[in-house]
Amino acid sequence: MSEDIYDDAFGTETEGMKRERMEMTVVVFESIDHVRDYDFKTETNTNKPLQCTGSESVKVRSSRASVVCLVLLCVLLLTAVIVLCVHIYTNCTEETKPLLTNHTNLTEERKELEIKITNLTEERKTKRDQLINQLSILDEWIYYQFSFYYKSNEKKNWTESRQDCLKKGADLIIINNRTEQDFVMKITNKTEFWIGVSDIDVEDTWKWVDGSALTSGFWATGGEVNEPRGGTLENCAVSYIPMSTEITGWHDVKCNYTYHWICEKSILSLI
Repeated sequence: MSEDIYDDAFGTETEGMKRERMEMTVVVFESIDHVRDYDFKTETNTNKPLQCTGSESVKVRSSRASVVCLVLLCVLLLTAVIVLCVHIYTNCTEETKPLLTNHTNLTEERKELEIKITNLTEERKTKRDQLINQLSILDEWIYYQFSFYYKSNEKKNWTESRQDCLKKGADLIIINNRTEQDFVMKITNKTEFWIGVSDIDVEDTWKWVDGSALTSGFWATGGEVNEPRGGTLENCAVSYIPMSTEITGWHDVKCNYTYHWICEKSILSLI
């Protein structure tokens, strides 16, 4: 009945109209399926990871550039440090060469000094032994103010007396001052002894046996005595000739006279 009503209201549905209605239904279902597919794809796309944008790419490139710059800076600093170390080492080497040379020279000088000290030590030992040997034969010698004195027990002329002193490694006495003169007068007990002064070479030019000139002496003076007074005949001197208690001192006498003599040896010649 309803179909009758429908047919009455709208007329009878033809075959063409049915076909159109079926096509429209299909289109609607396809539309619905299309919408569902779109939503699925959209949902699927939302689950995919986000791709980098342009600004983020710039940041990545900037970070890489910073790292590269930092590495380059480190390399440059390391190169600068190496160059500086090489420069310092070179300068130190150049400054060290003179020091090494000086050290070598000082070492050589030290060795030479050690050799000299060794030689001096040997020489001193030799001189010490010689001194001991010489002192062993100085039993009859008198020591006074850095010198040894020997009084002879026999008499000879001036030349022979000096030769005897020279054989003993000494010479006739040289009297330098009043103290030594008093010492001679004491050990000789105011008797005649040859001393080492004469004017044999040049008249009135009195010299000691070491070649030094007599500048002041202790010649005997007093009354009619005024030594030296012998002229060309008396060219040698003795320490004392007893004439009176008031006249003491040297006298010039003939060199071929015979008297005792005094030898003198300086202690410096023994060291």
